[in-house]
Amino acid sequence: MAKLSFAQKFKNLFSSRKIDEEFFEDLIDALVEGDMGAKMAYEISEELEKTCRAKKITDEALIKAELKQMLLPYIKKCEFVPEKGKVNIYMMLGVNGVGKTTTAAKVSKLYKEAGENVIMAASDTFRAAAEEQLEMHGERLGIRVIAHQHGSDPSSVVFDAAESCRANGGGVIIADTAGRLHNKENLVRELQKIDRIAAQKADAGCFKKILVIDGTTGQNALRQAEVFSESVGVDALVITKYDSTARGGCLFSIGKQLSIPVLFVCTGEKYENIEPFNPEKYVDEFLGN
Repeated sequence: MAKLSFAQKFKNLFSSRKIDEEFFEDLIDALVEGDMGAKMAYEISEELEKTCRAKKITDEALIKAELKQMLLPYIKKCEFVPEKGKVNIYMMLGVNGVGKTTTAAKVSKLYKEAGENVIMAASDTFRAAAEEQLEMHGERLGIRVIAHQHGSDPSSVVFDAAESCRANGGGVIIADTAGRLHNKENLVRELQKIDRIAAQKADAGCFKKILVIDGTTGQNALRQAEVFSESVGVDALVITKYDSTARGGCLFSIGKQLSIPVLFVCTGEKYENIEPFNPEKYVDEFLGN
């Protein structure tokens, strides 16, 4: 049986019961099951309880409104606008299985439609068929893909893409990268090398690192964000496999602990199933407003 979303559990908390200590204890459980970390769930519930007592709030809509105002500060949106005539490099990070390559294609399509000169760089040279997958997206979208032989140096792909981009008057490079966390040491070394090359080849202020996380993986997403932040740094998140039934609490934990803003939300497999992150909408869907 499918797990209930936090919104459904939260609504169930109000059914024929008092807003008492037990209510707020059950709220902690619901927040944890909604993929928020236990420590943060406890702090949020405790703060909400104090506020509701002080303001004598017992109405469902008003309690929801208070909770919304508590959660909103933890999630920020951001926007990356490529600088015209310069080499902009956006490095896509994430573990295997989160939809990173498809997300790279979606992001590339968005920037192409905004009038940018887009190049996709197939910097995951180790995963079987990763380059072919990106080249397939490139053909469908009419976007150039730079790829090297399977097993070649991933940073050299970014180097060549940057050289090509500069020779063509600038643009934006969307670089797909490997995500083999089970071999973390090698992955980190590989990403750090790509990071160094990209930082050298991009124009000042035009290099961004975007972490793709799966909206259904809960607190694993926080651990992934910690690993990539420590290894190369992360400028923004993209959340995949998200819809209004997702539990979604992981973003609040990541925001609280790492202060990483969110760039896009992906709601399906199609190229158009991507949209700029809207914190208000996200919190409303999490709470079932």
